[in-house]
Amino acid sequence: MNRDVKTGQHSRQILYACYADRHIEGENFISDHVFSYIISGEQEMWIGNKTYHFKTGDIRFFAKNQLARYVKKSVNEEYRALSVYIDEFTLRELAVENSFEINAESLGKKLWLLKPNNYLKAYIKSLSPYIDGNLQNSENITRLKVKELVNLLVLFYPDIKATLFNFSDPGKLDLEGFMNEHYRYNVDIGRFAYLTGRSLSGFKRDFKKIFNQTPGRWLVEKRLKEARYLIQEKNKRPGEIYLGLGFENLSHFSTAYRKAYGGAPTKID
Repeated sequence: MNRDVKTGQHSRQILYACYADRHIEGENFISDHVFSYIISGEQEMWIGNKTYHFKTGDIRFFAKNQLARYVKKSVNEEYRALSVYIDEFTLRELAVENSFEINAESLGKKLWLLKPNNYLKAYIKSLSPYIDGNLQNSENITRLKVKELVNLLVLFYPDIKATLFNFSDPGKLDLEGFMNEHYRYNVDIGRFAYLTGRSLSGFKRDFKKIFNQTPGRWLVEKRLKEARYLIQEKNKRPGEIYLGLGFENLSHFSTAYRKAYGGAPTKID
């Protein structure tokens, strides 16, 4: 779900994903609203401090501007999904065309599990050409399909409308609470600043007041503290945990751990 959308760019807004591997994991910054339908397989996601388990047939709507970690599983079948990315340019066009009210604030909800009606089922079925790859390069049709989806969501899932047509940047959040929920994500300080509704300088200033440390040092110490707990108390191996704690690679993790604790990240120091 991680992609950068330029104003006016409409290509590849409807994507089909297929993974034959039994276990695919990663993390994303969700920059656009995303409508996603799981055709087959399972997915486990972590958003903030909440865990979600999704299965074949689930239809999700993810609000933009949030961090998520995922594991895609194909136990007895491939993991297959269709995703529609709803960019701000398209939403602003629809707001003008339909006189939709632009909201100053959203409800704050980040994830919806949608119960499909016949209209939404028909819409999903109409996306089958994207599975075959026949419409991947047809920008005009893709634009119409994205707009069709937005109109369906507004009509049948009105609680999503306020989120769709909120074009403001993230508001100022509780910095301490946000960081304690999201420190495991491997994103830069600028992204953390944006998501908490602050400029980079404001983020660093507020962070220093709250934690009495720089963001970079605090993040490393927080991740290493949890790593030590997982290794010593939960018998986890370094290779099992380093990615989930925001480290780039095993070597980076091992070096940081050794520097902090004076030894290699083994089960018993």
